[in-house]
Amino acid sequence: MSFHHRMMLQRYGLGCTTSLYSEVLFDPIFTPIFTAVLGTGGFAIGASTITYASLASAIATTAISIGLQALLAQAPKPPKPEDGRAPLNQAIPFRVYAVGRTRVAGARMMWEAKGSNLYSVQAIAGHRIKSFNRFYLNDDEVTVVDNVVTPLTTGGRYGAGSANVRLYTRLGANPETPYAELVSALGADGIWTNDHRGDGQASLAMRAHNADAQDQQTAFPYGAPSPSVEIDGAYCWDFRDPAQDPTDQTTWTWTRNSAVILAWHLCFNEFGFGLDYQKALLPVIDLWKEEADICDEDVPLAGGGTEKRYQCNGWDTTENGPKSGLNAILATCDGHLVARGDGARILTVGKFRESRTATLSDADLIGHNLQYGVLFEDECNRLVPKFTYPATNYTSCDTDFFEDTDAQIAAGRVLTMEGSYEWCHQWRQARRLGKRDWLRQRQEVKGSLDVRLSGINAVYARWVRLETPKRLPKLHGKLVENRRSIVAITKGGFTMDFIEHPEGIDDWNPPTEEGQQPPVPPAVNASDIPTPVINLIQAKANSGSVYIRVVVIDPEDRSFTPIVRYRVADADGLGTPGAWIEQQFPDAAPQGGYIDLATNTVPGDKVLDIQVAFMASSRKRSNWSVTETVTSTVDSTPPGPPTNLTAPNSVTTVPVSAKAANDNTRYLVFKRGTTAQSFAAATLIGRYAVTANQTISFNDTPGAGTYKYWCGAENISGVPSASQASVTTVVT
Repeated sequence: MSFHHRMMLQRYGLGCTTSLYSEVLFDPIFTPIFTAVLGTGGFAIGASTITYASLASAIATTAISIGLQALLAQAPKPPKPEDGRAPLNQAIPFRVYAVGRTRVAGARMMWEAKGSNLYSVQAIAGHRIKSFNRFYLNDDEVTVVDNVVTPLTTGGRYGAGSANVRLYTRLGANPETPYAELVSALGADGIWTNDHRGDGQASLAMRAHNADAQDQQTAFPYGAPSPSVEIDGAYCWDFRDPAQDPTDQTTWTWTRNSAVILAWHLCFNEFGFGLDYQKALLPVIDLWKEEADICDEDVPLAGGGTEKRYQCNGWDTTENGPKSGLNAILATCDGHLVARGDGARILTVGKFRESRTATLSDADLIGHNLQYGVLFEDECNRLVPKFTYPATNYTSCDTDFFEDTDAQIAAGRVLTMEGSYEWCHQWRQARRLGKRDWLRQRQEVKGSLDVRLSGINAVYARWVRLETPKRLPKLHGKLVENRRSIVAITKGGFTMDFIEHPEGIDDWNPPTEEGQQPPVPPAVNASDIPTPVINLIQAKANSGSVYIRVVVIDPEDRSFTPIVRYRVADADGLGTPGAWIEQQFPDAAPQGGYIDLATNTVPGDKVLDIQVAFMASSRKRSNWSVTETVTSTVDSTPPGPPTNLTAPNSVTTVPVSAKAANDNTRYLVFKRGTTAQSFAAATLIGRYAVTANQTISFNDTPGAGTYKYWCGAENISGVPSASQASVTTVVT
């Protein structure tokens, strides 16, 4: 806190301090002194022991970029989503990486005209990607069939006269395949040869053929076409899946999970931090699994159905450094990241849990600096969440804002701040993130604490409960949030910046808090038919089968016939999507500004891609909507936990037995682990198909030691029971 800031707090009666030392924040370069003073002891944190030396080698830090904070702290930020429409044009361009699903144009690697043809190659990402989904030329979305761009209209744009455009893609295999057509045309001149493969680089190539002079303006009204694409980006190691090997990228999966993507960026992204996963992740892998599971939790929607709590989609360049991507990822999950002294990284996403809470007592504190109230220069009475909206072809967009009208009247004006969530592509998620930042911004109690070494556990925790009846009686029993902690040698240990934890920050009432879907300006194709905007996708179970409910915004034109198509996202288990299956709805009737559609029966318990288009009476069609993904769960009701689990103390062999509940249980899942492990982290030792009330018994030979056995249940769709039966066993 600056001297000016402290003086302002004192002048307006908003702060008090008992700090014994100056407000200088010492850099960790001085931590070797800390080691020499303390010697070679250590602290026990959970099951791990952190030595003084390892503690001094790194600062326990939290994310400095959590939505709103990113803007206030002027933290590095990735490019704007609009920048993904045009490729970078530089002699030596910065490399690009992409996660989740996003639109990107990459960096132009070659631009060459020869005869009547224009050739170009763009490096889309500096790593292998999952797929190319959609193609754009300038701002026009185009359809590509067998590498040929379909003209927007017969004899029109990109197809007038002799004009035509071809697009080719490479996913970034190593080694990769050269572009044969470019090599044939440019290889003899040494411009693009068989050696220009782009190993490990996802790329896009274009060949545009000129039209005759009288047709050139019709075919290419914006000049030379500039391609961009929607892609599914990097494959990541999902540490929750035992079939995935962190050393074998071919076993990894594509994901939008914020926690899994953050782990990839910290340890596996060539353009990330390059941490050793064995030090950064494995010692605390159970904590990472917990956060990833929270990101995948289903959050109910006002109109029915659910969406995942925290998803991440975006791209960045190496111009910004890895911290830029880190800030963007953390903003998508209200993340809090701690660098522990032994090299481990601890992530805590935005959902309060008592297990992530530590306690500070009077004896743990040396000094404090408190602020009661908000300075006029820091006041905010309106927060506008901003996110990237795929429905507007990946542009920045606002959601409904949060505001305090009484505070606006008192201030005499609207004081607006923006919550920046650029790698968030769901407007409802942006609203949930915005609420969390809004409530924190409105908190009046904040400040810093000087913490002794005895309070080290609190330094690594996101939430801290204060047991301070003597030093801080007003905050005694209060819960505060650790926003940032640093090593401060002259203050006896650490300095922790905190803010009082807002009540109700995790509460979410979709009907009243979800807000309205941001408006989408009419996006027409050459046939003057607007592109549908999907409001809601929901899988609906029905007597052992499942259909998909699709809600789209009413285009206010009864001549349009909605068309829904779906495909299995992974038809062969290798990530290859299946064929599209279409269904038309000629009798669809709008109601309340929406059109509610229900498909025929779809494959059960599959991840499906869903798109919608409008068809006019002339049989011409609009562009397909943004792709939405849904799991066609046949049975969404969790089964009850198993009963009668037994695994008695044994010599060598343990007889294990459990009984299924009298409900929709179809599988019993048995795991074994240490007493410190969770069910998710334990080793799978058996998954058995069962019926209601069925008992499963088997023998297990784990070796001598103390073990914990679990038994969980799953229904026919793989939905797990809310809890598991467990028992501890000693084997001699």
